[in-house]
Amino acid sequence: MAAGSRDRLPMLATWRYAQWKSRFLRYVNMKSNKQKLRKCIFDGPYVMTEITVPAKPATTIEEAVPAHNVPKTYKNTTPEKHAYFDVKAEAIHMILSGIGDDIYSTIDACTTAKEMWIAIERLQQGESLNKQDVKTNLFWEFGKFTSRDGETIESYYSRFYKMINEMVRNKLKVATMNANPLALVAATQ
Repeated sequence: MAAGSRDRLPMLATWRYAQWKSRFLRYVNMKSNKQKLRKCIFDGPYVMTEITVPAKPATTIEEAVPAHNVPKTYKNTTPEKHAYFDVKAEAIHMILSGIGDDIYSTIDACTTAKEMWIAIERLQQGESLNKQDVKTNLFWEFGKFTSRDGETIESYYSRFYKMINEMVRNKLKVATMNANPLALVAATQ
């Protein structure tokens, strides 16, 4: 990932959101318009509002014009606002270029770089937290696994088999197997 990092955006790898975020922001900081890019990503794009045009008194040639509002356009904003407005497309492109196909469809529905950034953060942190919760619950369940009063051996085996399959699916390994003799079965699967 380090090779060519000045020229290419880092790609978001599953379970590596913190590293991707750090590398992505370092990449943004190497750009000449880094302040505008960061502002667009974290604060949202420049929003065209309205400009108040002051009143003009009547002259011998023209009629009086009352004060009125006109929508801001690219033409009637300052060059500083032009640069901030122009960076919107670049920020969106950078974010979309740095994510994989697995979350592209979710993020592509967002209209601003800020919305995309928040959605990626929510998706990645949510998955990380959920994955950790699953692991914690499975280890707790494994450590406390016992038969229930009046439970048949078939029911006991079925519950145990489901728990072991879930642990295998989540790539979990149990370090100690002294607590439950059936855990030896899990080690061989």
